[in-house]
Amino acid sequence: MRIIVLFNLKNGVSVAEYEEWARTRDIPGVRALASVSEFTVHRATGMFGDEAAAPPFQYFEVIDVADMEGFVADISTPQFQEAAAPFQRYADNPQFVLTEDL
Repeated sequence: MRIIVLFNLKNGVSVAEYEEWARTRDIPGVRALASVSEFTVHRATGMFGDEAAAPPFQYFEVIDVADMEGFVADISTPQFQEAAAPFQRYADNPQFVLTEDL
């Protein structure tokens, strides 16, 4: 299963601060979970075919989950909750979209 997380930063959040946290804490932490086979974070740079349009979201996370029950258990630990807490300070109403391959 793949989870795609779409979000903008909250007003007043420093892009540099968020991206430093994502690179040094979030990405390595999520990739270390036994239930996750891959995790990437992407910054939107524009809209294909319409250079004047702003993307609806600033950031996209892609989480490839090998085992959903294991993932829920992994993210429910106090250690993970503490490590992931800054995400709630940075992300404004993140949308977690569950997907499956066709």
